Amino acid sequence: MTPPSTPSNQKTRRIQRMQWIAVLFLTLAGMVNYLDRSTLSIANHSVSQELGLSASEMGLLLSAFSLAYAFSQLPIGVMLDRFGARLMLGLGMFMWSLAQLTGGLVSSLHQFIVARVFLGIGEAPQFPAGAKVVSEWFAKHERGGPTGLFVASSTIAPMIAPPLLTALMLAFGWRTMFVIMGALGIAVSIGWYLVYRNRNEIALTQGELSYLSSGEADDRQERRMTMAEWRGLFAHKTTWGMIFGYMGVIYMVWLYLTWLPAYLEHERHLSIAKTGWIVSIPYVFGTLGMVGAGYFADWLMRRGVKPVTSRKWPICVGLLGAAAFTVPAAYTPSTTLAVAYISLAMFFVNFASGGGWALVSVAAPRRMVGSLSSLQNFGGYFGGSFAPLVTGIVVDQTHSFVNALLISAALAVVAAFIYLLVVREPIGEHDVAAPNGQPSPSGA
Repeated sequence: MTPPSTPSNQKTRRIQRMQWIAVLFLTLAGMVNYLDRSTLSIANHSVSQELGLSASEMGLLLSAFSLAYAFSQLPIGVMLDRFGARLMLGLGMFMWSLAQLTGGLVSSLHQFIVARVFLGIGEAPQFPAGAKVVSEWFAKHERGGPTGLFVASSTIAPMIAPPLLTALMLAFGWRTMFVIMGALGIAVSIGWYLVYRNRNEIALTQGELSYLSSGEADDRQERRMTMAEWRGLFAHKTTWGMIFGYMGVIYMVWLYLTWLPAYLEHERHLSIAKTGWIVSIPYVFGTLGMVGAGYFADWLMRRGVKPVTSRKWPICVGLLGAAAFTVPAAYTPSTTLAVAYISLAMFFVNFASGGGWALVSVAAPRRMVGSLSSLQNFGGYFGGSFAPLVTGIVVDQTHSFVNALLISAALAVVAAFIYLLVVREPIGEHDVAAPNGQPSPSGA
């Protein structure tokens, strides 16, 4: 039965309700995601003592997640575009939460590595799914704000992780901490699948469709992404600009996420107690940057700036600002100034990260957003996976974090120019066409 018509370009209460559900669950899932990533760092000493792990074995355990996460991005995008965010994020969240819970039951390094690998695989759909959900339930001119909100979970969770997870570990032990966090994620995954609906699962009125599709050609948007079209994304320079540019973003993000506590303790000689609360300060600024990027991008677009350009400017400004404040953080003798500079660097690098996710939602047709965002995320986390290793080698060789911070700043500047010079035009349907010039048929 054909749904009743409504006036064109109208945001109905039904759309508003689904938007709130989407952003709420994506933010909650993102926080659980990053809390689960943080559990091993918080329990590092206890785990290594109980399982008898050396520092190199612990390093292997920590890197198992990020590499599995990076390479899982490659297939996850096309799976999202074919099967939808409701199923793929629901299954992914259930898998990573089960892996997290299993981490509390392991008895050897090999078992723990397997659990961390499945944690990385399960977490892979989270942020590409978020980009796809926003592209489905928000009109093009309003996607920056909700994108900034849900990706802010990646800074809010690291901000609250030290006190929250430490309290759980001290109260119940590290194994129970893992089990509790796994059970929480399983509950959220079930809630997501029961409450959320993909856009093609709801009979929208013509007015609702007109509103959601304003600014984009929608005649083929419900057709599933094909492997031929996924391969076609690599033929567009915008894809490569986003892959290599995002490496500079995540390299700096991952450096601060993995080494900031050690930097404050060893370089700045702060006690563990002081480090525990001071490390949260930069993440407050990071959250402001993440949320602000999306709204700034929407503001630019409302003033006539082209969609891709409106998202690219926050990324370039954020990367250059992050580099500009990381350099004085490396050289200042003042601990207070170092924390201030790092806080500003975190604001700007997360401003760039938020812009990156806002860019994904306008850089390709809606049905390809999941694939493009997963390729961007692969590039970011493949490059970011080297940050802990390179930083450790530099610190071992120089007994200082100065050069490690300067490397991060240099990469941020390079990434800004990649975005500026390479990412210029959105990817259109014709850009991923089959060899005969027509889009591949569904199911090919």
